[in-house]
Amino acid sequence: MNKTFNYIEKTVEKLPVQVVDNPQEGALLIAKRIAELIKKKQASGQKAVLGLATGSSPVQIYRELVRMHKEEGLSFKNVITFNLDEYYPMDPKSEKSYVRFMHQHLFNHIDIQPENIHIPDGSLPLDRVGEFCADYEAQIVASGGIDIQLLGIGRSGHIGFNEPGSTANSTTRLVKLDSVTIADAVKDFGNEEAVPHRAITMGVDTILGAREIILAGWGKLKSPVLKAMIEGPVTSSLPASFLQLHSKVSVYLDEPATAEFTRTKAPWLVGVCEWTPKMVKRAVIWLSQKTEKPILKLTDDDYKKEGLRDLLAQYGGAYDLNIKIFGEIRDTITGWPGGKPGATEKTRPERPEPAVKRSLIFSPHPDDDVISMGGTLLRLVDQKHDVHVAYQTSGNIAVFDDDAIRFSQFTIDLLESQEVKNEKLIEAHKGLIEFLKNKKPGEIDIPFVKQVKGLIRKGEAEAGCRFCGVKDTNVHFLNLPFYETGQVEKGPIGEADVKLVVDLLREVKPHQIFAAGDLQDPHGTHEVCLQIIFKAIRQIRAEGDAWLDDCYLWLYRGAWQEWAVEDIEMAVPISPSELLRKRKAIFKHQSQKDFPVFPGEDKREFWQRAEDRNQETAKVYDQLGLAEYEAIEAFVRYPFDDEESFLK
Repeated sequence: MNKTFNYIEKTVEKLPVQVVDNPQEGALLIAKRIAELIKKKQASGQKAVLGLATGSSPVQIYRELVRMHKEEGLSFKNVITFNLDEYYPMDPKSEKSYVRFMHQHLFNHIDIQPENIHIPDGSLPLDRVGEFCADYEAQIVASGGIDIQLLGIGRSGHIGFNEPGSTANSTTRLVKLDSVTIADAVKDFGNEEAVPHRAITMGVDTILGAREIILAGWGKLKSPVLKAMIEGPVTSSLPASFLQLHSKVSVYLDEPATAEFTRTKAPWLVGVCEWTPKMVKRAVIWLSQKTEKPILKLTDDDYKKEGLRDLLAQYGGAYDLNIKIFGEIRDTITGWPGGKPGATEKTRPERPEPAVKRSLIFSPHPDDDVISMGGTLLRLVDQKHDVHVAYQTSGNIAVFDDDAIRFSQFTIDLLESQEVKNEKLIEAHKGLIEFLKNKKPGEIDIPFVKQVKGLIRKGEAEAGCRFCGVKDTNVHFLNLPFYETGQVEKGPIGEADVKLVVDLLREVKPHQIFAAGDLQDPHGTHEVCLQIIFKAIRQIRAEGDAWLDDCYLWLYRGAWQEWAVEDIEMAVPISPSELLRKRKAIFKHQSQKDFPVFPGEDKREFWQRAEDRNQETAKVYDQLGLAEYEAIEAFVRYPFDDEESFLK
């Protein structure tokens, strides 16, 4: 089901937007439009000219087009393609080239004529690039112009590689990449030094020359830039905003991608609003923050002045409404994340019984447990609950090569100091040294290197658990197979992944599960790990395990974002001394200290991000009129009996 909000288009949104339930649905709709064009052109004996994009958003579209070719007979023999861009310099044979990307995801699986494929050549000498770009433009014109241009959008606001500062009349050319774009590319290239700092790209004018433009955007991380593109003014500081100048643009987004839009954050400002309990809470929190007043000080006039008169009418005045919402937020606060024994209040987030719970904390990477909920983990242990921690992946790609050399050498030196000689290990160490000395950017590690890096992360996780007081027997390393590709792009979820989690759940039989609900992890591992947990729980439920009926699933957020206050169902306050203990637990992960392999654009260390986020949550609670705390860790309970409404 997809939704188009026409009344919003007439107000704050300047481009037509279709919101789909998930990226798969959006990909299907876009692929169908492309297929319709191809068939229409075939019927009239014409060529269909497509402008194609790379990146994460188009992959599922290409997958659907390949399916249509194989299962429905869609032919691409009459299709001409022009890709938007390519890194410069870039060998077309490189694993990181867009030539390889396009062949891997599309061209190798369809019947397109090789001579009809056009991708900017990143291997040209610099003095020939200008001539190539002019010829690229001429080839587009000679083909009859682009019928459909497919786009994604970068966090810098680029379309193609038209970075901030690009003009509306720009054509195909060599450009410098924005620092945000370079930071986002580190996950693909391994380190910032390996990322090309230039690219050949179609210009804004080239893109706007297409007869139709389709832009796809998935996920919450893209929401701020999408909002600026759709609701903001046309400006060269956000090249994607130039799409407002085109007469036939379609924007396909999933729900998370609209998270920052006015339609989502404050729908009462742009149309008739359905006042669900969650929307009521959101509106009152929004009003409190906008007026800079605690909730209990909001007046009837505040509601009326900010367009909330109809909400006020439903509750008979500000007084009762303020008390209701204040009470709901207050009741999320608890110093007993495992439940307070003997408590009689029905409004507490967790049940009082059993007094000692088996708590199972799933950590996607070996440090997510302490980064994201270290204060709560410590509290659970301090309150004598039976705490288990399950590390879902090895995290081996996030270790620097010199750390692998250091630890491998330490092992050799340790054995020699004890007059122990292991020829097999010595040979493996020599192979590690030789491989890393000649390792190319983005090259997948050999098995022994991956094993050493995985053991480094494992040892750090064990040290963190010991510091927190978790029993050695309660620390579980699942090493889920989907992760073990040796690169950022992971494999699909398999039966083995789900079975490992099912077996652990049945072994522990937890009363409460904590899992990373951070679906916007830019590297994707958190989302996959959560989906594996969901699949495992659904399987166990279907098979009738009775213990699961009395089990709560709490979702925490990772280093990338925090829950909105209206979503929080359990808020665990952290004192200054507890925050320091949490920091020390994070410090046990030395390979991630100072500067991790995949820092993203945020240059702060993970402990700094965690503390800032926890303190900001506490500050918001304080500003709303609740008690003032040093920091707060937040959780949302996943409702398996009402998944559909939660996911919305």
